[in-house]
Amino acid sequence: MTTEKAFIKEKLSDYYSHIFEKELINEICELGTYRELTSGELIINIGDNMTHIPLILNGAVKVIREDKKGDEITLYFLEKGDTCAISFVNCINKRKSILKAITEKETEAIFIPVNKIDEWLKKYETWRHFIIDSYHVRLIEMVEAIDSLAFMRLDDRLYKFLSDKVKIMKDSVLKITHQEIADDLNTSRVVVSRMLKHLENEGKITIRRNRIIVNF
Repeated sequence: MTTEKAFIKEKLSDYYSHIFEKELINEICELGTYRELTSGELIINIGDNMTHIPLILNGAVKVIREDKKGDEITLYFLEKGDTCAISFVNCINKRKSILKAITEKETEAIFIPVNKIDEWLKKYETWRHFIIDSYHVRLIEMVEAIDSLAFMRLDDRLYKFLSDKVKIMKDSVLKITHQEIADDLNTSRVVVSRMLKHLENEGKITIRRNRIIVNF
């Protein structure tokens, strides 16, 4: 085993070796590409051809849907042990990406060629279960995103967004601007600023310059 393959195997052993059988781990080591991604790095854009899918080792990735006018809304986040199973259908059908993925913080991932996805579904039971479970979780998260848009008040949506982000970032102090929040929630900065002040008056958050502290 080469030094690079041994390095990938070591990275995988922290989480995925408990999920995948040894033969699948060996194939991932053989074919996968390890990457370190900086915060805010674009992994894939809407309309891109999908050549690889990531297995997240550490960090966080934000998955975004964008309309024809360029307005965006965050659908869900990927963390350690996750992959974007929603994208697999595009991969198998050789369609362009319908989602955008951007790192929320420094992230490590192993990228797997898409031509192995369908083959491994037939070949490895653990891979099949992993993809089905991942698809189920992503689908639930998308439904929750739709529900929050349809049924939740904006201030409740905002506090849920901040609370979820704290869990993703593993830090109660969020380094984020009002405009960035507005972009993620697909609303205006003015509205976000007003709602943030309302949440601060309720004692749910503390506002600092380009920082928000979420109080639990």
